[in-house]
Amino acid sequence: MVFKHYWKRYVFAITALMLASAIGLIPPKLVGFAIDHIQFETLTAKLLMILIVGYLLLIIVHYTISFLWDYTLFSGAAILERWTRSRLMGHFLRMTPTFYGKYKTGDLMARSTNDLKSISLTAGFGILTLVDSSSFMLMLIAMMGFTISWKLTIAALIPLPIMAIIMNKYGAAIHARFMKAQTAFGDMNNSVLESIRGVRVIRAFVQEKQDEKRFDDMTKDVYEKNIEVVKIDALFEPTMKILVGLSYTVGLGYGAILVFENAITLGDLVTFNVYLGMLIWPMFAVGELINIMQRGNASLDRVNEILNYASDVKNPDNPTHVQELQEIVFHDVTFQYPNTNINRLAHFTLQVNRGETIGIVGKTGAGKTTLFKVMLRQFPGVEGSITYNGIPMENLDLEQLRGWIGYVPQDQIMFSKTIRENIQFGKNDATDEEIYRVMELAYFLDDIKQLPEGQDTQVGESGVTLSGGQKQRVALARAFIKNPEILILDDAMSAVDGKTEAKIIQHLRRERKNKTTFIAAHRISAVMHADKIIVLENGRISEIGNHHELMAAGGWYREQYEMQQLDEGEVKHNE
Repeated sequence: MVFKHYWKRYVFAITALMLASAIGLIPPKLVGFAIDHIQFETLTAKLLMILIVGYLLLIIVHYTISFLWDYTLFSGAAILERWTRSRLMGHFLRMTPTFYGKYKTGDLMARSTNDLKSISLTAGFGILTLVDSSSFMLMLIAMMGFTISWKLTIAALIPLPIMAIIMNKYGAAIHARFMKAQTAFGDMNNSVLESIRGVRVIRAFVQEKQDEKRFDDMTKDVYEKNIEVVKIDALFEPTMKILVGLSYTVGLGYGAILVFENAITLGDLVTFNVYLGMLIWPMFAVGELINIMQRGNASLDRVNEILNYASDVKNPDNPTHVQELQEIVFHDVTFQYPNTNINRLAHFTLQVNRGETIGIVGKTGAGKTTLFKVMLRQFPGVEGSITYNGIPMENLDLEQLRGWIGYVPQDQIMFSKTIRENIQFGKNDATDEEIYRVMELAYFLDDIKQLPEGQDTQVGESGVTLSGGQKQRVALARAFIKNPEILILDDAMSAVDGKTEAKIIQHLRRERKNKTTFIAAHRISAVMHADKIIVLENGRISEIGNHHELMAAGGWYREQYEMQQLDEGEVKHNE
């Protein structure tokens, strides 16, 4: 595909490379021409000067053209790598959780780095060796045959068919072993990522030695698989040297006989041997080409496997655009995750009007997070219907749908940037005043004053320098600054104390008037103010109403509320 995009660049590079190769064939003829004139004592000073000047001009022209093809070809390889990496990144961003369940992060990183380097090498050095091992070799053979002797040329090239058979076998072995080596490297990458992310857990459970041993075993596996590749790689050069040596032996031996028989001149023999010397690189290039191409093909197969993975959730061909969101209706929604047969939502029916706050409570695993993932269209296979303003969710533009929603998940994702940049992720052009305001809404101002550089404090890898409660409030501020039509808080205040939670809820009630809000929580205090509270049990709505109605119903909600009130009272008494 990239060759279609940049075909002019590659046509120019290959044409220039072939032209440089053709010019490179002229100097040996000049040498042979000069030797014959010396042998027959016909070389004059004028002729010698013409030969020297011509030689120097050829050097200058050859150097200029070589620079042009080298720069054009290898910059094209860099463009290919950048273009493919951009395609991969765009593809990653479009993928759903199903994709990330199948492919591990370390493996995806290996394909985005090592495999792309192999493809880039194939597109640069591979094209060079392809041209040199084909066109340049054909040019040399033609010059040797047409201008010197076909008998001598054919005799000297007898080892070529043997070389082709051997190189083909080497190539197949390289492809298979390189695929295994790259897979092992991806597994090792993933292991390193998990160890870095979980370093605090590893230390807490005193598993450093076990983790080191696990890593050592994986590096040993990567080493052994790469050694298997190197073993085949190491066979290329000696094999080529033997075959080249045979060509030289035949060329010199049979060539000397032809000189004695006056079939060719001494100058022709010298020129032929120079050409034979020049033929060494193309013959080596054949081996290198097979090696590089097989590595590149293996990497390309791995990259294409990712790029050819179709997204489970696709944008409609002719999406419907909605001007202003007025209502969301869930009708008999049933959903189960891919590769499972358990319904995480079952016959879920609910109408949500603009401006309402919906509280969602229930036991762990009741389906609260699943409901939000379905709303975000993260998974296919949703039965029943979810409509926005009466339009089925599947007919809406994905970007518009997700643009309506500000989502704060259970596990807050912090980017390795400053607090300011993490909050601005919700609104790129947010001013300091806006950031200050949303930090106030998230009850984060007191914390920001205690941090060494305030808003410009680096949060570290995955927010390692912040506490759980601080990360939750930065994530809340990031969602608040977006001011979305639909705000989803998925147990987003579990790590903050009751007083802080009450302050945030108070700010939410004031700021989210005429905006739709979903709050899932384990603490009843987080949803008491909601217009509707639903109790989920095994993906079904078991209770629905406001706080007073549910308390009067005397079901699970009331039982949970009283238990939490009792626990709070005990805590206060102990304090």
